[in-house]
Amino acid sequence: MSEWRKSSRSNGGGECVELSVWRKSSRSNGGGACVEVASSVDAFRVRDSKNATGPTLSFTDRSMTAFLATAKRGTLDHA
Repeated sequence: MSEWRKSSRSNGGGECVELSVWRKSSRSNGGGACVEVASSVDAFRVRDSKNATGPTLSFTDRSMTAFLATAKRGTLDHA
């Protein structure tokens, strides 16, 4: 699941920057309680969609799988 794209400022001379593409959760309902996910070769990153420059969580493949299983069970839901 590698979703990287080359920067529009890259000149093709080999000195390029590749940027991760952030995707909003498919479960997002537009109510503001959303997360965005980006992936790279070595990690998955998660951030609050309302705070694009704020902190991110970074997960390995194994920890992302465990995180998603926990979230799907509702263990992380706040009452």
